Parts: sequence; C-alpha cells; structure tokens
Amino acid sequence: MADNGLRHLIGDLDVVSVERALAEIRSGRPVLMSNDRSAVLAIAAETIDDKTLTALKSAASGEARLTLSPPRLRLLGYDGAEPGLLPLGTRPAAAIHEIVSQAGVRLNGVAPTPAGQLEKAALELVRLAYLLPATITLPVDEPNGLAFSGLVRVTVEAIRRYRREVVNAPRIVARAPVPLEGVGESEFVVFRGGEGMRDQVAVLIGNPDPSEPVYMRMHSACLTGDLFASLKCDCGDQLRGTVKRMAELGGGVLLYLDQEGRGNGIANKIRAYCLQHGGYNTFDADEILGFDLDQRRFDFAAAMMRELGYSRVRLLTNNPAKVLSLKDAGLDVVSTHRVGARSTSHNVGYLAAKRDLAGHMIEKDLKY
Repeated sequence: MADNGLRHLIGDLDVVSVERALAEIRSGRPVLMSNDRSAVLAIAAETIDDKTLTALKSAASGEARLTLSPPRLRLLGYDGAEPGLLPLGTRPAAAIHEIVSQAGVRLNGVAPTPAGQLEKAALELVRLAYLLPATITLPVDEPNGLAFSGLVRVTVEAIRRYRREVVNAPRIVARAPVPLEGVGESEFVVFRGGEGMRDQVAVLIGNPDPSEPVYMRMHSACLTGDLFASLKCDCGDQLRGTVKRMAELGGGVLLYLDQEGRGNGIANKIRAYCLQHGGYNTFDADEILGFDLDQRRFDFAAAMMRELGYSRVRLLTNNPAKVLSLKDAGLDVVSTHRVGARSTSHNVGYLAAKRDLAGHMIEKDLKY
C-alpha cells in the first residue's frame, strides 16, 4: 500500500502514537518516550510490581527514577511548583506505592531533583490515562535496537500536539430524540473527542434557539451521585434540578462530560473517598494522591457548543472557573445562574470545602 494511502487510513501518526501509548500505559506496560536527544522507558507507577521493575532495570542503561507531581511532593515535605524526580534505588514495588499515594509518608535524606522534558511528558501521559500522577522512567542507550522493537513509541512533541489540537476537536458521531420524564422533548447528541477520545454527551432540552443566548450547564459525570444518588456530593441533585429548570425556562443545553472525580477518573475518585472516610476533605484527599485542586478542562466544551451552533450562553454553575474557561475559549457568557442542591450530614463538609477552598458560590449557612 502506498504511504499516502496508509496515512489516510491511520491519520496523524503523532496522534496515533499517543492513543496507542495511552492504551499501553493503562494496561501496565511501558512505552518508549523520546525527544531529539534521548529516550526513556516510562511506565505508570501505580501499575508496577517487583517482577516488572526487575525486568525494566535489566533493559535500561541507567538508574530508575520516580517522577511525582508538585502536590504529591508537597505532601512528602518538599516545596516547588514543578514535578520532581526521586531515585528508586533498591526500593520494592510496595514501597513505591506508599510513596505515590499513601498519607503520612516522609522521605528522610532524599531530595527531589527537577524533572526533565521526558519525565514531564510521561507524567502528562499517565494523567491523560486517568492514572495516578506518578511515573517510573529509566534511560536507554539504543532505543532503536531489537530489544525495544515491540514497544509503542511516542515523542514529547506528539504529546504536546495531542494536548494542543486533538483534545479540543470533538466531533458529532450520533444523535437522536430521547424523551425525558417530566421534561418532554429532548435530544441526545454524542461527541467523540476530548482527552483519551472518550465520548461526551450534549443533551438538548426543548429546542433552544441558536440566535438567542441559551441556558447551558457543564456537568461532569458522577457515577455515585448521578446514578446511585450518593449522599456524599451534590451532583445528582444538580443534574436533575438543572434539567427540570431548563425545561421550565423553555430549553437549554446540558453537556454531560466524562470527567469523573474532577478529572481524576473513577478509580482515583474512590481512592479519594477512602481518604475522606479517614477524615480528609475532598481537596486534601486529592492532593495526597498527587492531584491539583481541579484537573478538569472545559475548553473542548466550548467547541461542542459551537458545533451545535451556539455561541452565547447563560451558564448555570456555582463554579467561577467554568465561567472563565468558557470565556477564554471564546464563548460569550451573557449571564451566570447558581445551581442549588440539598445539604446533608454526609455532604456538608464537601460543600463547605468547595465554597471555602475552590470559591464555589455556595451559601455560608449550610443546613441539614
């Protein structure tokens, strides 16, 4: 097959390399990451075991190093706004897992060094894969040798391009009318794109007029709250309340975004819940796991709205960051409207943390 024909079938080879690398990383296999000067084997720290670690060390030409995010480094007692590297030495996999995600861990006498370009790219790869933000990297001298022929290869520039271009290019793949109880006419429009090429859903309530500002909400998926009515959060109340309110207002667009756990993924959300059960608030729990205040991005949501024909919105949200994100992405946010939910004995601390630590517009006097 001619090279041009193959490229037409496969598409952008840089994009393909990142998508394949994401699958490998999530499966617990290493990828070969390179830039113009060097190459490393990279693997997600949470997937490592002693057997895999031994095999990686035998294939490498230098010491194994652990890359940690700034929030996790702060929990270990180190300041800094950049990812850092720690030598692994002879640490077994169990010790690595403690360093990566356990509360109360301290490292005595081991100071991190700044992460380089390759290590930062590896950290971005595991973040895109919804894994804990920690990687193990090992340098290799001859990346083109036969020993590494079976590994997926990805470059630093490919990951940069993926973040810059692909994440913000969702496309419509399916749509159909879906009548909703208590709402009536609505349409579900499925987009494919965003991080990891996941499916995102726009729910058109009624028939909102694109020539007028449309009521809009960006709702991040919450399995526990939306589907099972968890009392730990306000997500289910906000979702159902917003849909009902849009119907009463004559229509709107709800974007149901695959960004569980503030963009950390369902597994990390449940890990954070475990920590919250031990007394940490929602943001402290995320920080212990290595995550910043909020990992979500909303720029691709603006692209979804434009694809649907809407450019002016009346945003239903309590989160000022969402307003800024949509404005930065070029939408005209005509007005903002608060979204109410019940406070309970189970979620009052969660609501207070969102108000006090993330600036959400939630009443001061939370009653239950």
